[in-house]
Amino acid sequence: MDWIVIINTCVSILFTVCYAYQIFYLIYALFVSPKKYSATKQTNRYAVMISARNEEKVIGHLLRSITSCDYPSELVDIYVVADNCTDETARIAAENGANVYQRFNKKLIGKGYALNELYAHITGLHGTEYYDGFFVFDADNLLDKHYITEMDKCFSAGNRVITSYRNSKNYGANWISAGYALWFLREAKFLNNPRSLLGTSCAISGTGFLIHKDILKRQKGWIHFLLTEDIEFSVDNVLQGEKIGYCHTAMLYDEQPSSFKVAWRQRLRWSKGFLQVMRDYGGSLFKQSFKRFSAFDMLMTIAPAFLITIFCLISNLSALVYACLYDPAFIRIIAGSLVYTVASAYLLLFIVGLTTGITEWKQIHCSASRKILSFFTFPLFMMTYIPISVQALFAKVEWKPIEHNVAISMDELIQEKVACSGQAIR
Repeated sequence: MDWIVIINTCVSILFTVCYAYQIFYLIYALFVSPKKYSATKQTNRYAVMISARNEEKVIGHLLRSITSCDYPSELVDIYVVADNCTDETARIAAENGANVYQRFNKKLIGKGYALNELYAHITGLHGTEYYDGFFVFDADNLLDKHYITEMDKCFSAGNRVITSYRNSKNYGANWISAGYALWFLREAKFLNNPRSLLGTSCAISGTGFLIHKDILKRQKGWIHFLLTEDIEFSVDNVLQGEKIGYCHTAMLYDEQPSSFKVAWRQRLRWSKGFLQVMRDYGGSLFKQSFKRFSAFDMLMTIAPAFLITIFCLISNLSALVYACLYDPAFIRIIAGSLVYTVASAYLLLFIVGLTTGITEWKQIHCSASRKILSFFTFPLFMMTYIPISVQALFAKVEWKPIEHNVAISMDELIQEKVACSGQAIR
């Protein structure tokens, strides 16, 4: 049974070698303040692109949060593509000042296709030079009033693709929404923040980002149509030599699933999408990893690390079954090895969640007790990725919309934050 010890040791070494840099990111971000950008003359003109599928409950709040931003309103135009909608999304968007384009296409389904058609519509009206940059949001988002101003500072400093600080509207709903929210806070604070500080490329995560007009002009639109179009866009741009920036002071809120069924379906799509990106771009990333660290970072981001984890668990379980049948003397040793593997993974994820929660405590809008509980449930949330990732290897996955129901305004969110802060103080 020495082979099981060798496998576990090799897996531990492999993980350490591949992801030690993320531990360095975490430590570095604890001691170095995020980048600050100087005020600008605010002359850049922006187009906001929103793809919405049956979002009548939430899109009005997003649009009002955009128009409430302190950036000059005459320099921001909002465009919404109502993508295969069967509700009042288009009407509500138009009533809130957006330029609305309705799209009905049952063959080319997905956010990437909708964004590409919306970009074509915008440039058909104004050409490719009218707007300096293009924001991309989802209909469930809310923007802090300084969001566009802060992103403009980062944009004017020379960053051509920028991601922002991703917070959540419903952290305290349950352990599922809290798991999502903690992960995105960790991405902002301990991945994109240190990447920006160290001068390497960040990564786009779903929503809340800004693209220079020349990027979309070079691409001839939005050309990323895999199930995870955001990470595909990030990887492709890194391979093209772009450096994605990060604006820590631009805060965006979005809604996280609170249903286990919905969360499973969404993360199944993400897992399948990562496999697609790995299939299409993995070879190029591997080659460039020897030249540029950002390529290695992106490779580790999309690499199916879960496969190594699954291999380790299957090896341990197989050894346990073998011992039960043929060599009972080794049952205790193998069971102990399996428990150690799971416990080690739980502890590592707990530390990640705890560190993120403590550093971002004031940004989390829920009670102190709920925050603390989420640090313990975060590892369980992350471990559910294992069966999801196994299914992604074999399942045919298609893009399906996620229903959003947290219809809350930015003012209500601020009031909730104040109330939670008061409770935390007491």
